[in-house]
Amino acid sequence: MARTAAVTMVRDDLFFLAHWLAHYGGQLGRENCYVVNHGRGAEVAEMARGCNVIGMPGDPHPNFDMKRWRMLNHLVQGLRPYYDHVIVGDVDELVVVDPACGTDLAGFMAAAGGRRVLTPLGLEVVHLPDREPDPIRGHVIGPRRHVRPAPHYSKPCVISTGTKIARGGHFTQEKRLETPEALYLLHLKFCDRAEYGHAMDRRNAVAAAVAARPRDAAIGRHWFAAARGSDDAVFAAFAAMPQREGFDMAPLRAAMHATWRARGDTGFWEFERKDHAEIFRLPERFVGIV
Repeated sequence: MARTAAVTMVRDDLFFLAHWLAHYGGQLGRENCYVVNHGRGAEVAEMARGCNVIGMPGDPHPNFDMKRWRMLNHLVQGLRPYYDHVIVGDVDELVVVDPACGTDLAGFMAAAGGRRVLTPLGLEVVHLPDREPDPIRGHVIGPRRHVRPAPHYSKPCVISTGTKIARGGHFTQEKRLETPEALYLLHLKFCDRAEYGHAMDRRNAVAAAVAARPRDAAIGRHWFAAARGSDDAVFAAFAAMPQREGFDMAPLRAAMHATWRARGDTGFWEFERKDHAEIFRLPERFVGIV
């Protein structure tokens, strides 16, 4: 059986951490989960007990994201000699395997082979409060069934070779694009209207503590209160999107391969990441997957 590690960095995002731990801890074993505890939060350390918890200072810094990915790059490459695969990403990103293929994440990784970078297809789990009034009290998929294709989150995040990962985890220097049909990345940022608001409040507070303008900081613009906009409008936009019938993701993967190219002279590789203004309903087989 292949050994697979999961790596993330978290600060106070306890709702998402709980789901990250349940997913990767349950699939891979907590002993193979690495949680970088930014700010050494006591609640994070307690929740992640049994994992490999790495405490880091949490001082505000305008280049926070740059520092974070520099550290994660080194951690991933340091773990590689001990693991066949390393999955790395934000705490609200979960790599899952389509149940239709008859195996789980651990089984999929055991058969995947090494010396490669795998790019799951990114799907944004979106909350439609008028259609999905129930709160999330256990699994996310069940109370929430709608997803929006999100090429921005089709991240090359399953690593089993020596490569550099770009800030944000969106690109690597691996020249081959591999997008297994059964592999998805579920982005949970918008999976619950109330939790989205709480998370954005925390991010706005961090950005305010940095005391820098968005253009001068290596932090996403959405972390700044001035760029946040209306939370209600965000979810109203999801509700207004047309719903596609079926669940055929093959054209999305084909588009990724058709636009695969070098990212200028940076050494990284990319595909076009066009926004999709449509949603799909996840098939019944995905219920309970996270």
